[in-house]
Amino acid sequence: MTIRVLLCDDQALVRSGFRMILDQRSGMEVVGEAEDGLQAIALAERRSPDVILMDIRMPNLDGVEATRRLVAAGTPARIVILTTFDLDEYVYDAIRAGASGFLLKDARPAQLVDAIEVVAAGEALLAPAVTRRLLDRFAETLPGGAREPPPALSSLTEREREVLTLLARGLSNAELAERLVLSETTVKSHVSSVLRKLGVRDRVQAVVLAYEAGLVRVGER
Repeated sequence: MTIRVLLCDDQALVRSGFRMILDQRSGMEVVGEAEDGLQAIALAERRSPDVILMDIRMPNLDGVEATRRLVAAGTPARIVILTTFDLDEYVYDAIRAGASGFLLKDARPAQLVDAIEVVAAGEALLAPAVTRRLLDRFAETLPGGAREPPPALSSLTEREREVLTLLARGLSNAELAERLVLSETTVKSHVSSVLRKLGVRDRVQAVVLAYEAGLVRVGER
């Protein structure tokens, strides 16, 4: 199956660099290039990409707002935020808006390809260690229980709440399996059930929801 990729960056040089890398890979096709968020939205509707590489800082409409609008419109595309700085202040906003993770623009070609494959397969593009750092870095922006817990939380079984809490503390599937004395297959099944019941796109969104609902407090391990 070919993964359809939409490139969104205001720098033509960056877009052409990414296109060169992806054009050399079988199983990947660049279906369009946008130079701002408005173009990205229009092209996403017309070209139906599987993955959108979205620059954060663009004229007319930035990557955060473009991500927010695409997700609100129900796009099935997975969005990967492109940033120049590790843990850019806008990255957290983009993830809250529905992005599946972020990638540094100076990533090696193999990392770029891996990232696209990971999100296209429905996984979240954040290693557990990065999830921890990301949430610690943006601790001050989290209300930490100030919001009402979403009603969907009450639909989780006790085991599923436990899985969500550990996910939010940055544990990987392997670590979850070890902690809960379960097989990784069973853990994956629980994670899928949690995502479905909460109505979130991926693990990253589940983690954000857990923090915002006060299920986990920043700094807890």
